[in-house]
Amino acid sequence: MSRSTPQGEQDVVDESVPPGAWRRMHPVTPALRGWKIFVGVLLVAGYQLMDNLQQASSLLQGKGWLIAVGVLAVVAVVGFGYSAVAWRMTRFAVTDDAVHLQTGILFRQQRQARLDRLQAVDVVQPLLARLVGLSELKLEVAGGSGSAVSLAFLREAEADVLRAELLALAAGLRRPAAAPAAVPTPGVDAAAEPTAPGTGPAPAVAAPPVVFAAAPEHQVYEVPMPRLVLSTIQSSATVGFVIAVGAAVVTAVLSREVGAAFFVVPMIFGIGGFLWSRINQGASFRAATSPDGIRLRHGFTEARAQTVPPGRVQAIRISQGLWWRWSGWWRIEINVAGYAIGKEQQQDTVLHPVATQDEVMTAVWLVLPDLGVADVRPVYDAALRGTGDDGGFTPAPRSARWVDPIGWRRHGVLVTQRALITRSGRLRRQVDIVPHERTQSLGLEQGPLQRRLGLASFVVHSTPGPVQPSVAHLAAPVAAALLDEQAERARTARAGDRSEQWMRQHVDVVAPTPAPTDAASPRTMHSPPDPVA
Repeated sequence: MSRSTPQGEQDVVDESVPPGAWRRMHPVTPALRGWKIFVGVLLVAGYQLMDNLQQASSLLQGKGWLIAVGVLAVVAVVGFGYSAVAWRMTRFAVTDDAVHLQTGILFRQQRQARLDRLQAVDVVQPLLARLVGLSELKLEVAGGSGSAVSLAFLREAEADVLRAELLALAAGLRRPAAAPAAVPTPGVDAAAEPTAPGTGPAPAVAAPPVVFAAAPEHQVYEVPMPRLVLSTIQSSATVGFVIAVGAAVVTAVLSREVGAAFFVVPMIFGIGGFLWSRINQGASFRAATSPDGIRLRHGFTEARAQTVPPGRVQAIRISQGLWWRWSGWWRIEINVAGYAIGKEQQQDTVLHPVATQDEVMTAVWLVLPDLGVADVRPVYDAALRGTGDDGGFTPAPRSARWVDPIGWRRHGVLVTQRALITRSGRLRRQVDIVPHERTQSLGLEQGPLQRRLGLASFVVHSTPGPVQPSVAHLAAPVAAALLDEQAERARTARAGDRSEQWMRQHVDVVAPTPAPTDAASPRTMHSPPDPVA
């Protein structure tokens, strides 16, 4: 929710927020934001000057360089000045029901992020912010594009405390109805101790700040850096990079002109940037369980600490490229409402960047502790490497070979008590898992050739993200029956789902601790079970 008013009018007033609850970002924020404007102008100017180096050199002759320095100084003053004014006009507040954020210079805007719609809370530390001990707190809220709320920048300790508070409030806990503003000085009874005439009552000491204790966590797995680097090298992107470089060299040799190879330079930079991003984002990747949910930490130049509350993961994808086949590695991605659209989706939706099969089972256990079968290993064996009706999967019929001669034996679907599992792909293996209660909608797709062969594709509609579950080329009667049965299973599962406020079943009201405590302090929540070995 957002509202805006032109400059000069009275600021948007939210009566649900006490006046004293509003807070500001850290004063260093303008410096961290202002440099981006300065660097952006430099890049644009440099790009324009690179088109004509001779003209650029002539402009910088004599006193031209003084003018250039003066222009850059003006840009720096304007950029940092604008950031300072924007910081002055930005404030936020946290209530039991929402996070309120007021921003804007020309137009004032107030946004409300409802905590009952909170999907994930991330603590992000870009390189410069990490150097000065600051963090950005990002709230992902279900609501489509533009629903995320960013609080940048806060002190690292303040961001961690605020994250714990938001997760506790989103879980259904509430602050006490009233907290004392002051506590008496120890050893002094204000009612019994006489005071001098005109001096008033005995002095009081302000109460310490009230915060929720951080939930304890248990680390489940960590990705070794050598495996991450080796898996990145051993990928299709690396093959493409080698082919692009080889094409550039061959072109230059045959034409005897280096400039003739420049047409592949953008491709080389694009693939190289992709390879670097995989290593940069997956460095130090580790996952942990806590009463708050799944905690993921990763990043080299930009450290990220994600917390996905229980029940927020909508779907899981396990995939394996052709070049990972002999190593037995898999990549696991998830759909989380709020992580729908944006350039950061690639790093926000990764549950495990490069996993062994045992780690695949552990990672899925984080999201879905009970798969709904007595023995999970045969199910994973059939899903990851099986074909036909292995493991109880319903396969595509033999007639599907006419529309998919290579991968038709891999198409299949399995329904357990807790989830729908689909598999596909002969060259690139893929397995999708959707908990029944997370099914958004269902559909059938049938092309003209499929219709003639009596086939249909079964589609599960999830929230936007990397996972788009479907199983192609099932027998049409089987797909139609699966549609009706899965719709009923999803309806029943949603009726019994209690994950929206996952801690309210344990406590109704928790009195917050008067000061930050050890992160390992106990919390009103049972310890998670041991992960699958």
